[in-house]
Amino acid sequence: MAENRVGQLRWRVQVRRHPSAFLLAVQLLSLILYPLFDEMRSGRVLFGALGVIALMLAVWVVNRSPAKVWVAWLLVGPALALAVLSVVLGNDTLLVVSSALEALLYLYAASSLIAYMLGDHRVTTDELFAAGATFTLLAWGFAYAYFVCQAWYPGSFTGALRPGEPRTWLELLFLSFTTLSATGLGDILPLSSPARVLVMLQQFAGVAYIAVVVSRLVGLTMLRATK
Repeated sequence: MAENRVGQLRWRVQVRRHPSAFLLAVQLLSLILYPLFDEMRSGRVLFGALGVIALMLAVWVVNRSPAKVWVAWLLVGPALALAVLSVVLGNDTLLVVSSALEALLYLYAASSLIAYMLGDHRVTTDELFAAGATFTLLAWGFAYAYFVCQAWYPGSFTGALRPGEPRTWLELLFLSFTTLSATGLGDILPLSSPARVLVMLQQFAGVAYIAVVVSRLVGLTMLRATK
């Protein structure tokens, strides 16, 4: 009994010390699992459930950072409610509005984590996890923005396969990751002006994130290692 309590206490300590690690783990887990269920309705439900967990973790991470947590709850509450209603009612408009709120939430959480990492001149383990979590938050945020753009401006994106059809969520997320990482594979392309503006904004965000945040963490880590 005592050993179980000690184990639970250690687990709680690790959770409180490294909240960014759990957010990063959920995001990566959803990436791994989603292709396995991409063509199944149950897969969409599973991905939606992981998205809910990620939203809750994003709010938790915001609470650990200097950002105002009430702003995150103001976004996550309506986003989840509209997402559920869109499934129950089969209303695509509600899904688009929910996606817009989720895009704002993920980008807000990413900005709060950046503020957290730039808040001092020490590099902690959680800040290193936060660097990875921030990347995934930015990728998810822009992917939701692409989804909204495609709904508002049909034909905004095309691809090597089925060029005349709307892009799937996984394709838009893939575009977001390749744009943010400056990989730019080119099999998913923006066509409309709003879509191209979004891609340019994400390209700028990706370059700025690497140049300012990641390079700073690397420099501080090397400085600490030399002491």
